[in-house]
Amino acid sequence: MRLSCLQENLKKGLDIVGRAVATRTTLPITQSVLITAEDSRLKLSATNLEIAITCWVGAQVEEEGSVAVPARLLADFVSSLPNDRLDLTVNQSHQLHIKCARHEAHIAGQNPEDFPPIPSITEGKAVKVDPELLRKAISRVAFAAATDESRPVLTGVSAEFEDDQLTLAAADGFRLAVHKLQLLSPVPEKMSVIVPARSLNEVHRLLSDQTEPVEMTLSPNGTQLLTHLQHADIVSQIIQGTFPNYKQLIPKSFVTRCQVDVAEFLRATRIATIFARDSSGIVRLQIGGEDAEGAAGKLIISARAEEVGDDVGEIDVSIEGTPGKIAFNGRYLADVLAELANGQVALETTSPSSPGVLRPVDSEDYVHVVMPMFVQW
Repeated sequence: MRLSCLQENLKKGLDIVGRAVATRTTLPITQSVLITAEDSRLKLSATNLEIAITCWVGAQVEEEGSVAVPARLLADFVSSLPNDRLDLTVNQSHQLHIKCARHEAHIAGQNPEDFPPIPSITEGKAVKVDPELLRKAISRVAFAAATDESRPVLTGVSAEFEDDQLTLAAADGFRLAVHKLQLLSPVPEKMSVIVPARSLNEVHRLLSDQTEPVEMTLSPNGTQLLTHLQHADIVSQIIQGTFPNYKQLIPKSFVTRCQVDVAEFLRATRIATIFARDSSGIVRLQIGGEDAEGAAGKLIISARAEEVGDDVGEIDVSIEGTPGKIAFNGRYLADVLAELANGQVALETTSPSSPGVLRPVDSEDYVHVVMPMFVQW
C-alpha cells in the first residue's frame, strides 16, 4: 500500500472512527483501526463489535492495500504532526511507515484479514430523516437511557418508525424521554427497534456537519441498523428484547400546571443542587400559593442538607389548577432543562407521589417524565 494525504484530513478521520475502537476486549485487534487504500481514497474502519464506524478521507493512492494499526498510537502520532502532507506505505510484513515533513515513524501493524468484518448493509428497510431534526431528537432523548447493564434494553433507545413519523424513547427507571419527528418519506410498514444509546450519541456527534438527509437502513434480519452520513457510515447492533410500554407511564391529566422560563428554572435548579448533594440530591418544588388560577404565581425551588445548610429560590410563573408540591432528583431535573435550553416549559404534577411531566410550551413533539422523590415536607 502506498498513498499520500493531508495530516488534518487523516486526523479528522481517526477522530471519527476512534470512538468505535474497543477499550477493554478479549479480541485485541479491535483496539486497532483498519486502513484501506482503494478507489483513490483512504477508508478508515473501527469496531468494538457493538458499533462499527467507517469514514473516508481524500487521498492520492499509488498502490492499493490495507493494514490494521493500533488506533491510539496512530491517532496520537498523527495529531502531533504538523499540518502537512503525509506519505504512508505498508510493506509485506504489515509495517506502516509514515513520513511528514521532517518526521517519520514505523508502526507494527497486523494482517487486515484478521480484522473483524465490517457489516455491509446493502438491502433492507430504509428511511430518510432531516439531519437537524434527528440531531435534536437524539439530544433530547439519549441522555435518559440507563448506563447500568443489568437491564440491557434500557441502555438503548426505542425507535419506532410508523407512517411518516419516527418516535424515539429512552428510560432508565427514574425518568422517561419521548420525542417525535417527521420522516422525509413514509415507511411502508411499521418498524420497531432498540438502538444502543452509545451508538446514537456517535450519530449525534457526526450530525453537526451533515447537510444532506440521513439515510437509516435496517438489515433484512433486523439485527443491525446502518446510519449513512455524507462522509461516514455507522452500523449499530440492535439490542434484542422488548422495550417497556412507556406510553402508560405518561400521565394523561394533571392537577397543577405551571409555565416557567427554562433558563431561570435551570439556574435555580443548579443552585439548589449544590445544597442537595448532601441530601440524596433532593430538590423540592412548591408551585403556587394564594394567587388566583391563571394569574402570575410563584415556583419555589429549595434544597436543604442537615449540618450543611439550605437554599431557597423563587421564580415567577403562571399557574393553572391548584397549588402543588413535588420533589425530584436535582440532576435529573437539570439534565432535561439543559437540553431544552431556552423558551418556556410546562411542569405538570398530580400529587407529591406521582410522576412529574415537563413539556416545551412551543412544541408537542417532546415529553419528559421524572419520578418523584419521597420527602418529609
